[in-house]
Amino acid sequence: MAVHAGLRLGLTTIALLGSLLFACGTAHAHSSSNAYLLITPAAGGLTLRWDIALRDLELAIGLDQDGDGAITWGELRAREKDVVTYALARLSIEGSRGPCTIGAPELLTSTLSDGAYAVIRAPLACSEGAQPEHLTIGYSALFDIDARHRGLVRFGAAERAATAVMTPEQTIERLTPARKSSWREFAEYTREGVWHIWKGFDHMLFLIVLLLPAVYVLVPGQARGRQRPALGSAAALGPVLLDVFRIVTAFTLAHSITLTLAALDWVSLPARLIESVIAASVILAAANNLTLWVIRGRWILAFAFGLIHGFGFANALRDLGLAEGRFVPALLGFNLGVEAGQLAIVVLIVPAMFALRAARVYRNGLMIGGSLAVMGVASIWFVERVFDLVILDLGMK
Repeated sequence: MAVHAGLRLGLTTIALLGSLLFACGTAHAHSSSNAYLLITPAAGGLTLRWDIALRDLELAIGLDQDGDGAITWGELRAREKDVVTYALARLSIEGSRGPCTIGAPELLTSTLSDGAYAVIRAPLACSEGAQPEHLTIGYSALFDIDARHRGLVRFGAAERAATAVMTPEQTIERLTPARKSSWREFAEYTREGVWHIWKGFDHMLFLIVLLLPAVYVLVPGQARGRQRPALGSAAALGPVLLDVFRIVTAFTLAHSITLTLAALDWVSLPARLIESVIAASVILAAANNLTLWVIRGRWILAFAFGLIHGFGFANALRDLGLAEGRFVPALLGFNLGVEAGQLAIVVLIVPAMFALRAARVYRNGLMIGGSLAVMGVASIWFVERVFDLVILDLGMK
C-alpha cells in the first residue's frame, strides 16, 4: 500500500511539473500582459486614459509594417484609426443613468517598466456629469489573444478611487469610488501577490528545480578529476525538510529585501534586464541539477537570484498602481500573498518528492529529464527577453 501511495504521489509530481512546463512553453516571453485604464474627474465630465502595450497591439492588429522587430511612432500613427477602433470596440462604460459617451480620442505614447505603450486619451461624458456615483465597465480587449492578459482599471481620484482587475473570467465590473479600509487594501493586494506567484511560471520553476535534489543524501564523488559531492541514497525526512527550509527561507528573505527597496524607489533596474536575469536563474538552477556544482549551498543560489526575482515582484506591484497613502498595506499584503502562494507550491510538491525519492523515475525522469526540459524552456525565455522577441507564441487560449 505504501508503494502504491508513493507511486501515486510521484505521478502527481510528474504531472505537476509536466503541466507547468506545458504552460511555460506556451506562455509569452514577457512576464505579464497588462493594460491600464484610468478614468478621472475633469472639468465638465471625465477623462479616459488607456495604456496598451505596443507588443500586445502588434499581436492583435499588426503594427510593424517593415518587419524589423521595432515599432516606430510613424508605424503607430499609420495605424491610429485601427488601434482606436480595435480598443474602443472592446470597451463599454455605463453610468447609473445609461451609457457614457467617449469623445474624440487622441493617440499618444508612454514608456512603463516593461516597455512602450500606446495611450488613448479621450473625454468621457456621462449623464451624471463629472462625478457619477458609479460606473459599470465592460472590458474584453486582448483576451482572445492572451488568456493571461489583465486590464487594470481605476475610477476616481486619490485615495477614494475604485479599482478592478479585468480578466477573461471577469469582463464586467461595477466601480464605486469610496475610501477603502487598510484591511481591505491589505486583503486585495494579498490576493494579487498569490496570483502573481502562481502565474509567474519562471519564479515557480526556479524554486522547484532548486528543491529537486533535497531528497537525496550527499556522498563523496569525483568528476573530471575534481572531488565533488554526488547524489547518493534517499534521505530521511528531517534532512529533507531542513534543506527545503533553508532554500525557501533564503529565497523569501532575498526577494522581500529587493521588493521593498524597489517598491520604495530606492533601487531601480530596467525591466528587460530583470526578466532576462530571472530566466537565466532558471537555466542555472536546472543546469546545477545535472552538474552538481552547487549542492550543499543551494540556499546561496536561492538568495542570490532571489534578489533579482524581488525586482520582478516589485514591477508587478508597481504596475497594479499604488495610490498615495496606501503603500504600507499594499506592500505588506502583496509580499504576504507571494509567500502564501509560494508555500502552497512547496506543500504540494515536497511530500510527493519525498515519497518518490528512491524511485528511478525520480532520478532519471525528474532530476535529469525534468531539468533538461526546464533548461530548454528557460533558454527560450532568455532569448525572447534579451532580444525582445516572440519565439513561442501559441496563444495561451
